[in-house]
Amino acid sequence: MKLAFVTPRYSPGGVVGGAETLIRKLAVHAAAAGHEVHLLTTCALDHFSWANARPAGEEKAEGMTVHFFPVNEDRDVNTFLRVQGKIDKNQKVSREEQEQWAASSVCSRDLVNWLRREGQGFDAIMVGPYLFGITVQVARILPERVWLIPCLHDESFARLDIIADMFRSVRGHLFNAPPERALAHRLYGLPADSGHVVGMGMEPFEADPEAFAKRHGINRPYLLYCGRREAGKNTPMLLDYVDAYRKRRQSDIPLVLTGSGEYTPPETLRHDILDFGFVSETEKREAMAGAVAFIHPSTNESFGIVLLEAWLAGTPALVHAKSDVLRWQCENANAGLWFAYYPEFEAMLDVLINQPDLRKRLGENGRRHVQSTFTWEAVGQRLFSALATTQASSPPAPETQPPLSP
Repeated sequence: MKLAFVTPRYSPGGVVGGAETLIRKLAVHAAAAGHEVHLLTTCALDHFSWANARPAGEEKAEGMTVHFFPVNEDRDVNTFLRVQGKIDKNQKVSREEQEQWAASSVCSRDLVNWLRREGQGFDAIMVGPYLFGITVQVARILPERVWLIPCLHDESFARLDIIADMFRSVRGHLFNAPPERALAHRLYGLPADSGHVVGMGMEPFEADPEAFAKRHGINRPYLLYCGRREAGKNTPMLLDYVDAYRKRRQSDIPLVLTGSGEYTPPETLRHDILDFGFVSETEKREAMAGAVAFIHPSTNESFGIVLLEAWLAGTPALVHAKSDVLRWQCENANAGLWFAYYPEFEAMLDVLINQPDLRKRLGENGRRHVQSTFTWEAVGQRLFSALATTQASSPPAPETQPPLSP
């Protein structure tokens, strides 16, 4: 097949979002499987400014042709922020404002025009995540060829009319987990049999559970969080919960962080947060292998890639119960525990700290689960089986569609 993958950023050696990593890796795997793959992306690297940081053009990389297109530099950032602020607050947003928001988001008219010229030559065009203007625009060009990789969250943006139209118009959907698929069905009234759960393949690895602590002089058990530090990921709550746990249990257990983002820890925790910022893949995996537990406090995830990494390292997870996807992943793998509020956090952490045999079994369960369900062979079979389907799902009649006002 001749396949196109569209994602806002591409940086195999740099740091991009989980959704962009997912789409890139699916594209790379498709190329390795012998398909002709074109990855379309922007010239931006920074997800705050979206400045064009590299020249437009194309290059051969990772077995595929990568096309770089400039982000529209005349986009109306003020309009985007004004409308986004209303969406964030769940205020009423008119159809006109929704269109303004999408048009002022991350878009590239050069990319869109290229697809208008070349799009008919592709067997399938895969694009995501769902909430970028570039995704909305690509889906409108050739909806009969577009497969949406939405990385959908239960949030106000998902309830916009233009997003609902996009979900109902495209040829198909490639989801990461059954709860994400169920959310799309619930929000958009999709036919019961629509959508395919694919996920992302993981490369197996071995990591020394003592190497990280030895390298950094950590002489006690530690907890681990990897990723962005921001309210959307619930890291302020995590800091408060760890601080409360240490006080109530008179514990000196530290919290190890990798990743990026500013944060303000409680004063009593300040000296026991070990922040290593960005680390190599090897060091991240060693940090995972040596941790008592990998904690993922976010409630808004479409797929916990970092959860799968922790399980490959043999470490159990502690996740927020309000994330349907993360809880499903833990239940499905029998490799983690979950909490909805602080007393449950304390109780579950007690279990993981004080029952090393159970902790080991949960970690081993996770490793076996990833090695059987999320190999590239298994994911590839799910992906190519989905793309082999040819009949687009028919949208439901208007009267059956749920209300979509944010």
